[in-house]
Amino acid sequence: MFKKLLNLSLLAALMAAPAGADNIKIKGVLNNNRYDDGDQLKTEYVGWNAELGKAIFIVDFGIYAMTWDGATLSTPVKEPAVSKNDIKDDNDKQVWATNFNLMYGNSGAVHVGDKIVTVTSRDYQSTEDKELFAVRKWDAVTGNLLNNADEYMDVSANIESAGMSYNPVDGKVYGFFHITDAKLLDEITSDEGYFTDQDDADWGREDLDDGYCLGTIDLNTMKITPITPGLYYGNFIAFAINSEGRAFTLTSGGTTGFMGEDGKIYNINNELTGARLIEIDTKTGLMVRDSKEVIDSETGETYIEYSYPIPATGYCSQVHRQAACFSKSNPNKFYWMGFYNSGKGVNSNGSWTTLDNREWRTNGLFDTALYEINLSTGVCTRLAKVPNRVSFSCIWLDGDDPSEGADINVDGIDGIGISGSAETKTYDLNGREVKSMERGLYIVKEGGKVRKVMIP
Repeated sequence: MFKKLLNLSLLAALMAAPAGADNIKIKGVLNNNRYDDGDQLKTEYVGWNAELGKAIFIVDFGIYAMTWDGATLSTPVKEPAVSKNDIKDDNDKQVWATNFNLMYGNSGAVHVGDKIVTVTSRDYQSTEDKELFAVRKWDAVTGNLLNNADEYMDVSANIESAGMSYNPVDGKVYGFFHITDAKLLDEITSDEGYFTDQDDADWGREDLDDGYCLGTIDLNTMKITPITPGLYYGNFIAFAINSEGRAFTLTSGGTTGFMGEDGKIYNINNELTGARLIEIDTKTGLMVRDSKEVIDSETGETYIEYSYPIPATGYCSQVHRQAACFSKSNPNKFYWMGFYNSGKGVNSNGSWTTLDNREWRTNGLFDTALYEINLSTGVCTRLAKVPNRVSFSCIWLDGDDPSEGADINVDGIDGIGISGSAETKTYDLNGREVKSMERGLYIVKEGGKVRKVMIP
């Protein structure tokens, strides 16, 4: 009788217990994989809006949500949802829905409190350098575009990043930014072995270089302040800061090595290889590494050997943009939305090579997955594949994000770049400008971008 009561008490306690730490809701800004076979994100035509003077389309871009219950990752769904029937006769909702067409962070995105900032790189061939970056600011709950305008910035703004993240310890937003035309340190250029490449000389880039740099960013002006004294080279794909103020960047990983029984990749020294999580000191911008004195077995000389505290993940991910975040309640859990493979595998001929873009639906080339890296143990776990191969510009844990409650000024861009929406003009196939579109094929020019629009 006592045992039966004990079991009933235990069952009642379990039923009353709160959901486990793994029962999480992940939200993120959709990122686009541009498949070579032309299979772009779905576009749905709603109709012509006479008041706005443009055609209304619904696209897949926007904010998505999914849940991880410790065993299963749900299919990502758009949140808030956009329905063609809901917006068909509502002008305000049409404006709101079409704004999602612009929510694209192919050069970085960040979620802070109840705001999102996306940075879009426009094609070098379709725009001038002075309008390379399009910056947009959003309400993270409603999906509303703040200020109702695009802000264009010069290439020299250097806001292309491997990721941005809010630091709750000092209230600043940091990023791992790709700096172009950075001045090399004097200690490098003064070295007797240093020489200027002739190509650099021809382009007027003597003593200049490109690379990644830790810095802070003012989301109001989008001005970055570099911290790192030099530049890092590598394929950095994500960046996140935990609730303790520790900053981490993630590298992509290749396939050099062999697969162990645990399904992870090891190198010739039987060490994990692949993508690697690296901590960056926010004060100095330097990589955090362990060091020890080692004696050379051949020369007997002593030298310093450096190593990373966190082992490689053992998973091989791609160079494409990916996203990461931390749990506010558990600063040792790094969540990473990455790719399932390095983009290489066994092709139809049985050879190990780069997978064919035309066969991405069947060969797994663009498959994505949710990973977790435990900072305490250094262990990386692939939790689940992401349904529908969805990838993200940035992600956060709904209700458990380190930036929760932060109030960052994102009112506008002051004194940097060019403000205002790009001018839009529409032409028929004879090149005549038209003020309205009925049925047929049209050419739409927006700023430096040109696209075709079919009105059924």
